[in-house]
Amino acid sequence: MWAISGAYTAAVPVDRMLANLDLNLLVTLDALLRERNVTRTAESVGVSQPAVSAALARLRRHFGDPLLARAGNRYELTPLAAQLLALTGPALAGVRRVFDVTPDFDPSNVEREFTVITSDYAATVLGPIISRKLAAQAPGVRLRLQWTTPYTVDHAADTLRTADGLLLPHGFLTDIPYVDLYEDRWVCVVSADNDEVGPELTLDQLAELPWVVLYNLRTAFAPAAQQMRMLGIEPRVEVVADGFLPMPFLVAGTRRVALLQERLARRLAEPAGVRVLPCPFDVVPLAEAFWWHPIYANDPAHVWLRGVLASAARELTSHQPGL
Repeated sequence: MWAISGAYTAAVPVDRMLANLDLNLLVTLDALLRERNVTRTAESVGVSQPAVSAALARLRRHFGDPLLARAGNRYELTPLAAQLLALTGPALAGVRRVFDVTPDFDPSNVEREFTVITSDYAATVLGPIISRKLAAQAPGVRLRLQWTTPYTVDHAADTLRTADGLLLPHGFLTDIPYVDLYEDRWVCVVSADNDEVGPELTLDQLAELPWVVLYNLRTAFAPAAQQMRMLGIEPRVEVVADGFLPMPFLVAGTRRVALLQERLARRLAEPAGVRVLPCPFDVVPLAEAFWWHPIYANDPAHVWLRGVLASAARELTSHQPGL
């Protein structure tokens, strides 16, 4: 069985399973796995309870698995259902994106959601400007900021199929389209009451003091920390954080030191009770960029979104030109 995708394109095979599958079942499956209750699923999806029960029966036949197993007076997910739960959300997001595509895009007269994967750092320094611009230009648009994880970066090609883009500095991705946004500097933060450290840190102190670091994984790290290791300084890690925002608070009141982006460090210095100091080595600047999947290169809505991000970055740097 074949379908012709266009007058000047090659014939492509139709997926027989999808052709025979009611994709409304995906919506019900996602709700069932989250609610684990037929009645609540019916309320969530907006259909009758018998309709959900019938859908559950079809899903059980399709997967050859009960999906929901009774445990006392409640239902729990089977191992297969737990695997499906991790897939249904991205699958629904992909379907939504297909039907959100239009030949042109009027931001003032559209309702849709943009998902941007970002660190808490970029969300804090750039997110407020982006959200203000979206509210002014496209009141019907929602912005979803989804946190970056080592997995999303390591599997960026797959991640970006179900998100509009990824805010990430250079040094992690290759062969993926991007637009440069702004630069920042890496700085060190120490507790405001740390008398061991004067106005400047030394390389010897970086080697001796305990550290708060980000992720501390082979493929997930702050680029400045990797550069420091290349200089022969291996940080003595005392605390590992999965985000930048808690790091200065984990430094405060201790002998610890951490590397942080200057824009974020200066915002948090006073509330966290830390001092911001220059790095005692010639650290490479952080170059923040917005990365997206090639399939969205010519999507009018996506082109507009990239313009909004670039405009937000220009506003950020105009307010802080020295960084």
